[in-house]
Amino acid sequence: MSNSFKTTNPATEEVLETYEYMSSKEMEDAIESCHHAFLEWKKKSPEERASYIKKVGKSLQNHKEELTQLMTDEMGKLLKQSKQEVDLCAQICDWTAENGPENLKDEEKELPNGGKGIITYSPIGVIYGIQPWNFPVYQVMRYAIANLMAGNGVLLKHAANVTGTGLLLEKVFAEAGLPENLFKVLVIDHDASDNVIKNKRVRGVTLTGSPEAGKVIGEKAGAELKKTVLELGSNDAYIVLKDADIETAVKACVNGRIYNNGETCVAAKRFVIVEEVYEEFRDAYVEKMKSIKAGDPKDKDSKIGPMARKDLREKLHDQVEKSVENGAKISCGGEIPDQEGYYYPATVLENVASGQPAYDDELFGPVASLIKVKDEEEAFKVANDSRFGLGGGIFTKDESRAFELAKNHFDTGMVFINSFGLAQPNMPFGGVKDSGYGREHGGFGMKEFVNAKAMMSLNS
Repeated sequence: MSNSFKTTNPATEEVLETYEYMSSKEMEDAIESCHHAFLEWKKKSPEERASYIKKVGKSLQNHKEELTQLMTDEMGKLLKQSKQEVDLCAQICDWTAENGPENLKDEEKELPNGGKGIITYSPIGVIYGIQPWNFPVYQVMRYAIANLMAGNGVLLKHAANVTGTGLLLEKVFAEAGLPENLFKVLVIDHDASDNVIKNKRVRGVTLTGSPEAGKVIGEKAGAELKKTVLELGSNDAYIVLKDADIETAVKACVNGRIYNNGETCVAAKRFVIVEEVYEEFRDAYVEKMKSIKAGDPKDKDSKIGPMARKDLREKLHDQVEKSVENGAKISCGGEIPDQEGYYYPATVLENVASGQPAYDDELFGPVASLIKVKDEEEAFKVANDSRFGLGGGIFTKDESRAFELAKNHFDTGMVFINSFGLAQPNMPFGGVKDSGYGREHGGFGMKEFVNAKAMMSLNS
């Protein structure tokens, strides 16, 4: 097996860089150095840690141009969306710095016998993150900032095709003044990654990836009795009810399907529309999707860029073809263009039903699945008829009722009302079923890898 690998620009198919994998000793030394940095970091108060986190946000902005260009070159997202990603990560740093100390403060309890109890949230050690390519900065910052705030050390194994972004983030943290080795990037393959999980210095593992990867990592970490947080795939359903504002619904649902070139876990993927408004929604939706221009992600007129890798485009196209073989109908798109780069057009499938990849599986690209249902009851039945449960959406003019429907009927970790969104720094992010478990963001993310330690003075 080669000890090196290359990164490729998906818009031009040109090689960007060649990287060498770490040796086993280099990897072990990196883990050990992160552990020793943690031993000092954990002694700092939450307020002291927060001051560093604030500086990381400023360092991100200082490197914004470099980060956005590199992200777009490595995985093909629109340049303006790369900029939005850096801005969101800076917001996460600011929110965490401002709210972390309050979320992590000790809690005093009066005990049943009148004694005194204190709960303290102690950091546990080095946390290992295995992260994907689709949001090369955000996916890292989402777990890293929360765990650094909690007092832990952080290791990162980034997806190979965004290795440059991972290494640039290491520089961002260093220039923010973060203690040396507290955030370490491991340039390693899957076999070496298994050894990281086994390493006694590693106390927790977090993965964002596919359900298949989640099962493998969950099993390996479980065998070592190490906690995991798994943020996996999804096939989010967005429900359009008969009283929805169709213009609002169409605009949000188009954006929800093509944002980040359609390569987003918490994206609008299945569109479940009640029959009274199905044709109106479909006609407007297909017209909008037909107008989506795919092109150079650095061109401000492009609405979607290329898919991140050739194999991902091939998988998506195969899912579209198999869906059509099983009864789906292509309303627009669905053909691989004859051009340089791994482009795939904005595509709409109708007549989508169980037994088709477009209904049963996650289509990680700009392909929308339209499903007509009889009424609201059937809409929620279809929405929940999935092994996934990350996000979803409801469109109706009755917002208060939408929140009630979301609360009582959606079997997902997140629900958007009359809108599409990705993440908010103060709201929990995560799913249920095959979409994984655990939560990121807010106080929820800070407390996933801490020891809720109970200290008691009992009345004898």
